[in-house]
Amino acid sequence: MAKEIERKFLVASDGWRSEADRGTCLLQAYVVTMDDRSARVRLMDDERAKLTIKISNGSMTRDEFEYEIPVADAKELMSKAIGRIIEKTRYEVKHGGFVWEVDVYSGAHEGLVIAEVELSAEGDTPDLPVWLGAEVTGDLRYSNQFLSINPLVSMKDHELSYSPL
Repeated sequence: MAKEIERKFLVASDGWRSEADRGTCLLQAYVVTMDDRSARVRLMDDERAKLTIKISNGSMTRDEFEYEIPVADAKELMSKAIGRIIEKTRYEVKHGGFVWEVDVYSGAHEGLVIAEVELSAEGDTPDLPVWLGAEVTGDLRYSNQFLSINPLVSMKDHELSYSPL
């Protein structure tokens, strides 16, 4: 079992793009969703798949169990998803000794762009890139689990100022 410790931010500009990798297309669906836990399936570039179980203890640290699964199994599980399938492209950006994951959403959440950084301890203080907007760590409205069952009504509702290229 691994521990997931992360901070999450809205993205305010496209300043990250020049430092980003080529990106990975992700489809993500939830087969179990509860207040403090979830089970999700993720398909990456239609070539690899993972099943992930996350259990929260109320802080920014969560228990995370993650397993590679066959792509065919992932597609079958996605057909049984609760809510909608999350569609996004994830880019990795190295900054200040940390790897930031920038998720550019499409589909039902078109226009939403969120950056996350995984930490080794809750007390870690990564240098924050200038292209970040408001911190949304712990704001459940920006969790993929929440987004899978709630639409992003408009960019204004979520105070997004980012406009993708």
